[in-house]
Amino acid sequence: MTEFHALLELLGMLIADPRTGVLLVLLALAGWHDSRSFRIPNWLTSSGLLYALALNVFVPLYPHAPWWLAAAGMLTGFAVLLPLWLLRIMGAGDVKLMAMVGAFLGFPQVLQALLFSLIAAGLGALLLAAARGVLPRMLANVGQLMRGMLWSAVAAGRPAIASVPMVSVGRLPLGVAIAAGTGAWLVADQLGFL
Repeated sequence: MTEFHALLELLGMLIADPRTGVLLVLLALAGWHDSRSFRIPNWLTSSGLLYALALNVFVPLYPHAPWWLAAAGMLTGFAVLLPLWLLRIMGAGDVKLMAMVGAFLGFPQVLQALLFSLIAAGLGALLLAAARGVLPRMLANVGQLMRGMLWSAVAAGRPAIASVPMVSVGRLPLGVAIAAGTGAWLVADQLGFL
């Protein structure tokens, strides 16, 4: 029973912290908005970004951490997902949400949260496709995309995404995946699993 209380105490510390507690609330709001409208409001990401950057000036990520780690995390979160927005794989709100996460977590922790978020997106896509009964079509689309990239790499020396028409299997609210992945990373880190 004491192990359970210790677990609850660790999770309570995560929620009570002015950095991770606010981040979790903002992520929950972003996921909720995205699941309902496939949009993440700018007021949410910009206010979270400003809060995180200001907080990191006054309360460093760890003792004697430079203030610019938050800005580096923000830029990393933005830069890693920007190509996916340019390819129209995800929306601008998703990119801004990951930049906000980076401002809260700093560099290099944003990379771990990003990895967890991408895993959550992949699992979410598989589950949603299976629930909708379009999993075979989704896997065929992925296979077609990968073959096209392989052949373009062989022919031109670099992979390119061909504009081959594919039947859409639906949309995934990536803000939910970013919220779930980042939340899972925060909990795993807090509990010492990482």
